Amino acid sequence: MHSTEQIERINSGYKEAFKLTKKHYENFPVVSFFLPSNIRKDTAIIYWFARTADDFADEGNIDAQERIKKLVNFEERLNHLLQYEPANNLEAALKNTIVSKKLSHNNFFNLLTAFKQDAIKNHYATFSEVLEYCSRSANPVGRILLELLNIRDEQAFYFSDKICTALQITNFIQDTEIDFGKGRIYYPQEELNKFGVIEDMFEMRKNNLNLKMLIEFSVSRVQSLFDEGKGLLEFLSGRFKYEIDWTIRGGEEILNKIRGADFDVFTERPVLKKLDHVKLIIKSLIRL
Repeated sequence: MHSTEQIERINSGYKEAFKLTKKHYENFPVVSFFLPSNIRKDTAIIYWFARTADDFADEGNIDAQERIKKLVNFEERLNHLLQYEPANNLEAALKNTIVSKKLSHNNFFNLLTAFKQDAIKNHYATFSEVLEYCSRSANPVGRILLELLNIRDEQAFYFSDKICTALQITNFIQDTEIDFGKGRIYYPQEELNKFGVIEDMFEMRKNNLNLKMLIEFSVSRVQSLFDEGKGLLEFLSGRFKYEIDWTIRGGEEILNKIRGADFDVFTERPVLKKLDHVKLIIKSLIRL
């Protein structure tokens, strides 16, 4: 049982987390009206955890060593709050969610491992390396959401991993120019070689035939991941089923925008606008 003071700290932590979800731009609202009301505060605090770690890995003008230091400290804080009294309101809320929802600790530590990798690794030799990265940077989020709803079926986790990996790689394609500006290329070197793409082509920001073929190939592969991942919908019901269907459709709409731009991700970054979200919501409501 929590004391009155602990309950106040936990509730304050959730309120702070909700405020954070409204500050950052995402392709999809983090805590949408489709989310079941009983997990909205939990989703918000998990977003705080992931967003904070991501900022340590990616934001500001600090070197890789300092980023790793911040992430290691954050990992130590996670270890501490799981075993002892949390240090602040946000940590108190996070611990409450992890304990009350019986969430697997390894998903949180896997996320931190991925963020540490992001701080020091900016090129990938093979697509297998990219998938391995996604298994720690994206897939844990889907698994955490399923656990929040007490869905712990291995087949559901499998389909969730496909969706999360697809969303992650969609974001890589969407942010090709932004990532290159940070010194990162998520297209594997083996595929750059296959399509005759050199790094200078990213710097020139021109949609030449080589880049077009590379991006078209990547988009097609991501679509296959989405198609397979849709098997997750059979494990879901109610509002959360609409949430996931909407999320999948959003990722696919980004891919459609890339196709519509003739696979040019440099002239204009493909993003979803409010009208796009409305159309996707209507499609989800009609088809499910």
